[in-house]
Amino acid sequence: MKKRRLLTGAVALTAVAALGLATYRKSTVEITSIAAMLTQLEALKSPDSVTKLVAKTGWAPYKVFVHLAQSIQYSMTGYPEMKPKLFQHTAGSAAFYAFSVAGAMRHNLTEPIPGAPAIADTGNVSEAIDLVITALQAFQSYNGELHPHFAYGVLSKTEFANAHVMHIENHLKEIQF
Repeated sequence: MKKRRLLTGAVALTAVAALGLATYRKSTVEITSIAAMLTQLEALKSPDSVTKLVAKTGWAPYKVFVHLAQSIQYSMTGYPEMKPKLFQHTAGSAAFYAFSVAGAMRHNLTEPIPGAPAIADTGNVSEAIDLVITALQAFQSYNGELHPHFAYGVLSKTEFANAHVMHIENHLKEIQF
């Protein structure tokens, strides 16, 4: 009975979140492809831009970009820790569905990937952006089997591409440039 109640609550919460995200999506300009994201990331690497990158809240830009690269790489190599299958098939997949419908993601921007190595707070931001660019390019050309997302479960390559772009967009909203 408790599981059914929890599942019903999760579905209702996800529906409300999807509506809220859809409204949020309408108020922002989003990049919708890996190619467009690569262009934006390349622009951020210019000497003028990279020195002006400042976190509005949360993690420093270096840590954000390394985290983003980790996430993309793990879709090809496997995530270090996974949420339980029940979570992936209920709340996790419902959250991904809500993000997909809204075309935008909102998540805790200072929560590391479960089991991932700790990331230094500071470092060379241009090199960290290069890590994201390299990971996105590797993802684009990757023809192997993708590993399930630690929370969303099994995703197609297109779904993973959308998840990666939305993840980057969500983090970039907290970086002033």
